[in-house]
Amino acid sequence: MAKYISLFGGTTTDTTVQVVKENQIVIGFGPYSTTNRYVVYKVEHTEDGYMYHLLNLETKKTDCTDILQPLSCQYGIGKYYDDKNPQFMDAFEVALLVEEAEKQVAEEARQAEQERQRVECVKAVGRERFAAILPPTAKAVIVAELRQDESDHMTDYFAYRTVRTVILGFSSHTRDLFSEMRKYASNLPETAYLAEPCEEYEHREKYSMGAGYYLGQSKYYGWIIKKTPIYNRERTIEDFAYTAGDEANFRLSNATAERPDKRSETVVQGDFIIVDYSDKAVAVFGDTKPIKTELSALGGRFNSRLTYEGQKKAGWIFQKAKEAQVRQLIGGMNE
Repeated sequence: MAKYISLFGGTTTDTTVQVVKENQIVIGFGPYSTTNRYVVYKVEHTEDGYMYHLLNLETKKTDCTDILQPLSCQYGIGKYYDDKNPQFMDAFEVALLVEEAEKQVAEEARQAEQERQRVECVKAVGRERFAAILPPTAKAVIVAELRQDESDHMTDYFAYRTVRTVILGFSSHTRDLFSEMRKYASNLPETAYLAEPCEEYEHREKYSMGAGYYLGQSKYYGWIIKKTPIYNRERTIEDFAYTAGDEANFRLSNATAERPDKRSETVVQGDFIIVDYSDKAVAVFGDTKPIKTELSALGGRFNSRLTYEGQKKAGWIFQKAKEAQVRQLIGGMNE
């Protein structure tokens, strides 16, 4: 006789005893007080007891379980049957739902295979492209990653998802140097603001469960720059195959370019100075505190250690593409 003892409710389930019938409704209680309704479309008897095959009436997803508890003893997350007033669906209706679910599974499998083939085609191109461009002496790849916050602060769950990776350059050593990461930051307009020294953006997390060395505002959201060591050339080519399959994910042209010390254009508008900071960035200096919300909304990044006329000066850095909007904003403030 197979038995299961609940750690939370202190109850015992004997799986050799059938507790529900086919076409019967089952209620599932999930986290955050979510509920789902299922119908039992098949009851299977195995050597370990009864297995109940369920169909979610909302998502049309199938599931199975060998543990169903009586609703009168409901104590938390799990699947329950109404032992007082059991409900049933029409057998023909259930059969139609099962057929619909099977078609849905088949379609999802078709789409998954189609996506797998697409990804493999992209990776095939990427392998060849990355292998051709990866220097024989390279010991590490310097990349920019765009991360999306997946955290749930209500439950103290912290995580992120990388939504894009851009290859900025290569290194002949594996030492983590922020100066080296900053050198490549201007290759990508979205990370150009990281090219200037700023201790707030330098993160050192080389400890258990840490994220290593990276340059950026946060490891959970926005763009960061990091260094990925090459321990095995073939493995690295495979790891970057999908990224390299899209030419837009290569930004190597300015990898050795020198950051200009001279500003090609400086414009004074009222109390503000707009500087053509580099080939891919403009900076705004002055008393920007009253308009910091507007500057941030335009995609600006505040940096307390920008360089202006040979001295460190606080200001806002923007992508070159935002220059016209920045000038328009500053002009409007001076009217």
